[in-house]
Amino acid sequence: MRRVLAANEKPVHWVGASKRDFLAFPQAVRDDMGNALGITQFGGIPPSAKPWKGLGPGVLELVESHEGNAYRAVCTVRFAEAVYVLHAFQKKSPSGIRTASKDVDLVEQRLKAAQRDHEEQHGKAKR
Repeated sequence: MRRVLAANEKPVHWVGASKRDFLAFPQAVRDDMGNALGITQFGGIPPSAKPWKGLGPGVLELVESHEGNAYRAVCTVRFAEAVYVLHAFQKKSPSGIRTASKDVDLVEQRLKAAQRDHEEQHGKAKR
């Protein structure tokens, strides 16, 4: 059964294993990030969001801490028709505050996949 969206609510599309990874987060983190994703679906920017550096505007990193651990979900709000969740991960950087390069690379690859999916479903985005 498909959920009916509100008039100005964008659907969320999960890229790659992002949904599986998100669902592995602790319940409190899923609740907080779920609320943040809900804000993005209506065109808002949640307080827990910060720009994801390196891929230009419209890519957000949702940030949550829980019991001393750092959790991240990266999504793009570039498209008028949908929000794409690109990656969800527990941050375990071996280099301090810097996000691991494997996570950065995965976000970039999945953004390209989201772009292709969006173009297939809705045509080329107007910039």
